[in-house]
Amino acid sequence: MRNIVLTIAYDGTSYHGWQYQPNGITVEQVVRQAVERILDHKAKIYAAGRTDAGVHAQGQVVNFFTEKPIDLSNLARGLNSMLPGDIRVRGASEADPSFHARYSARSKTYVYCVLNSLHDSPFHTRYVWHVPRTLEVVKMDKAMKLITGEHDFSAFKKKEEVYHSSVRNVMRARVKRRGDLVYFVIEATGFLRYMVRNIVGTFMLIGLGKITANDLRSILESKDREQAGPTAPAKGLCLQRIAY
Repeated sequence: MRNIVLTIAYDGTSYHGWQYQPNGITVEQVVRQAVERILDHKAKIYAAGRTDAGVHAQGQVVNFFTEKPIDLSNLARGLNSMLPGDIRVRGASEADPSFHARYSARSKTYVYCVLNSLHDSPFHTRYVWHVPRTLEVVKMDKAMKLITGEHDFSAFKKKEEVYHSSVRNVMRARVKRRGDLVYFVIEATGFLRYMVRNIVGTFMLIGLGKITANDLRSILESKDREQAGPTAPAKGLCLQRIAY
């Protein structure tokens, strides 16, 4: 049995997230249908991350099993010929049978993009949160050290979402400006649902001078979602990379 690994990029605008849902088209559903058409058998697709509705990906990783001897380059080309233009297979490889896209991952990196300019842009609007007021990026970047390391991120999870443990290890967290674009880069061993978007929404309050780094420390320690800032829009978030 072959364990096939795909790296996939997608624009999540038109989809109800990655994971299959009965009430809307998802990226998983579209990818699985294309895989099954090529392999001519049912396939269970395992993904590294379950992105929410409207969230994008540059480096989603999935794996599935097959006994078909199809060439990997032909598989990638065949899938891309069937998939819609907003989903693309960037690479295909074969892994050890023990490899699992989710459980074998060492870390995941998400990037959130903010367009910090007076006017929105038709060329960016599907992929950014437009914030017209000037942001203090240096203050936000310095405050990022407060969420680095192992913490209980209950204050930044989706409200009423239940976890066995809300402790996660953030390995890297930065805020950078490139012209009018402000990038939040967060790498962690795992994430709670809405965690990145809630962190971004809270850090925007720092950037706008509404709260301080000390306030952020108190929010984190409170473990109370009500204490944190708003949830940033999904369209600015991208699953950038999975490390194995």
